[in-house]
Amino acid sequence: MVMFPRQSGMTSFLLEIEALFWDFQNNYLKTIPAAFSPPQNVTVMLYGNPVCGNSSGAPIDSLCQPQSVNQQTSKQQQDSSPICSPCPSDKNYEYNPSSPIPCFCAVPLGVGLRLKSPGITDFNPYEGAFGDSTTSLLKLYVYQLHVEHYTWEVGPRLNMHLKLFPSNTSLFNMSEVVRLRHVLAGWEITLPDIFGPYELLNFTLGSYADEYPNEASSGLSKTAMGGILAGAIAAAFALSAVATVFIMRRRSRHRSRTISKRSLSRFSVKIDGVRCFKFEEMARATNNFDLLAQVGQGGYGKVYRGTLDDGEIVAIKRAHEDSLQGSKEFCTEIELLSRLHHRNLVSLVGYCDEADEQMLVYEYMPNGTLRDHLSSKAKLSPGFGLRLHIALGASKGILYLHTDANPPIFHRDVKASNILLDSKFVPKVADFGLSRLAPVPDIEGTLAGHVSTVVKGTPGYLDPEYFLTHKLTDKSDVYSLGVVFLEMLTGMKPIEHGKNIVREVNKAYQSGNISEIVDSRMGLCPPDCINRFLLLATKCCQDETDARPSMSEIVRELEVILRMMPEADLVLLETTDTDSADMSKSLSTSSATGTSFVTQTSGSVNASSGVLSEVLSPR
Repeated sequence: MVMFPRQSGMTSFLLEIEALFWDFQNNYLKTIPAAFSPPQNVTVMLYGNPVCGNSSGAPIDSLCQPQSVNQQTSKQQQDSSPICSPCPSDKNYEYNPSSPIPCFCAVPLGVGLRLKSPGITDFNPYEGAFGDSTTSLLKLYVYQLHVEHYTWEVGPRLNMHLKLFPSNTSLFNMSEVVRLRHVLAGWEITLPDIFGPYELLNFTLGSYADEYPNEASSGLSKTAMGGILAGAIAAAFALSAVATVFIMRRRSRHRSRTISKRSLSRFSVKIDGVRCFKFEEMARATNNFDLLAQVGQGGYGKVYRGTLDDGEIVAIKRAHEDSLQGSKEFCTEIELLSRLHHRNLVSLVGYCDEADEQMLVYEYMPNGTLRDHLSSKAKLSPGFGLRLHIALGASKGILYLHTDANPPIFHRDVKASNILLDSKFVPKVADFGLSRLAPVPDIEGTLAGHVSTVVKGTPGYLDPEYFLTHKLTDKSDVYSLGVVFLEMLTGMKPIEHGKNIVREVNKAYQSGNISEIVDSRMGLCPPDCINRFLLLATKCCQDETDARPSMSEIVRELEVILRMMPEADLVLLETTDTDSADMSKSLSTSSATGTSFVTQTSGSVNASSGVLSEVLSPR
């Protein structure tokens, strides 16, 4: 509750202060005294309070407008400064409220920005820091930037309208206008993490529009230039059509003989135990790529369940016709998978590279992806013990990539949908299309700590430092794996309804409400095990790379947590469609196997053995 001063002594004290700001914006004030009338040197800001929606009085309306302390300070400074003559009416001159030169008129540039994922919920305390960092990155003085207004959107996202003023002249020179527009439109600056990434909504040239340079043109008239341009386009189109026909014919005639032969000769030396399939074999295995055989789809292509001529069931990943960087990803995945052999990495069975087709053939994972089982629509959801086993297995697979592969490999796209589960829920890390080889020592034995690369990956899983610096390290995979751990704990997606899972978990942890976001489908879970797993996940998701654990530390900690689990919780349902009697028998006879259990979220289960009622305690 806010008490507004009424005493005459307090009022006289306020009158002695040059300017005072009471910023109560975005609070829960429902009423204010009817006779409330602050002194002229006191500014009260009530925007975002219930009292603003309940009142229709004009005095209150003036206090309910969105504003910032800086705006009011500028207003106070203007009120206390000498009376200035009006700025020139031409070219949209304005007073620069922050200029050290009194009554300085200049023509500003307008900039609309949106902060897409700010780490703050109140901009006022950070407005100065935003101005300092933005002007420093734009190579301007602080007083050249004026935040005219801003509004919060759902997300939260922050829409801002900025004005950029010339430094000590009334007009920007045109080269400076071009530079500023190029820097902002090209995302050449990176704001501090607390403000997050931004997008440019508009860049208003205003009075500079008439002089802004267009593309170079000759002294010919517009009509002549139009005719020349049309003729050039027609000629180019005709030439390109002829060239395209020639190239396509040549390509169709020689592609299978040259490209396929070259790729086969390159891979035949490196690949042992990996089969080369013909297109006809792949078509037979999938019933001519029947839609009913399709089990997944990604940016690279579609995935089909197929049965080979020898009866082996496989997963066939077929590239799109014009898959972006498909050839590169295809070669990368074959080269990597051919020499990676680990229980927790998906195995490559073979590949097909003919008839303008690229396909990879993997061992089939009948239980789909981890993401499938964490979904709210899943009929069977893994219990906490099984989730720990999946976390440990996936971690061991990534640890192998980082330390035992030769050379080491950074996965670069660790996520729940890239962790596949076999018939016994053994996890296997998949999809190496975006993987990068880790740095190796140079001739002097110096080892770089990162690989510089274009940022690729999946939103929500991306390491913030990798996103900002383009430096990929082993800790980039650690961050992504930490997000997967948080998914296991909460059942949430990394980004859902504008909410980021890392931010939501941190918020719940700091407020002591972590139990409210833990996935209740896991049943009754030992609190000490949950807490240690949560702590491990949040450490993996630290913004600072050095604050994150290594993969070997993650594996050791998960093994410790598993040893802490009660033996009754280490149970596995061998199948997902057994009847209640078989289920009870499975639970009662396999408690010593050291594996985990699955929680059934639909249908009825008769827990006659009493084990389910002990393990599963829906909240």
